[in-house]
Amino acid sequence: MVTDSRPSDPAWRGASGPIAVLIGPPGAGKSTTARLLADLLGVEADDTDDMVEQRTGRDIPTLFVQEGEAFFRAVERDCVAEALSTRSGVLALGGGAVLDPATQAELAGRPTAFLDVQLRDAARRSGFDRGRPLMSLNPRGQWLQLMAARRPIYERLATIRVDTGSATPQQVAQLVAEALGLVAADE
Repeated sequence: MVTDSRPSDPAWRGASGPIAVLIGPPGAGKSTTARLLADLLGVEADDTDDMVEQRTGRDIPTLFVQEGEAFFRAVERDCVAEALSTRSGVLALGGGAVLDPATQAELAGRPTAFLDVQLRDAARRSGFDRGRPLMSLNPRGQWLQLMAARRPIYERLATIRVDTGSATPQQVAQLVAEALGLVAADE
């Protein structure tokens, strides 16, 4: 299911930067959808979590342990800003990237898809025990708390919302492409 909050004449058409930005909680399928959507559209896919790891030379769980969340968020904010200004394909943001006010301001008016997912589907898809530092203890409870805090931000920033629960990753990519007007329906 897709919910569309775009104005009738989207200001993002013809703007520079990514043609689609994917946001949502852990387990929503942002990274997978970004790759599939990019393949569908013949463009590059980027993931800010990958950019953080490349920039620091460490994986995200290690960054959290060695440097703390504040350090990670600062690097993440810089990577998001860089990607929004220099990348032109599909961009997947880490689940918490939207918490930064500067990132929120930079996302305003961009073609942004909120990939929404329920807890049972997120847990099944990603397993909460693999490399998710904010969900290392009581992952289901922590995921619910994250969503309670982040859902209003995701919804406010999103151009469209796609419920990913009953769709395959390919279907989600197609829904995003159609809803953002990047391909014709049933293409």
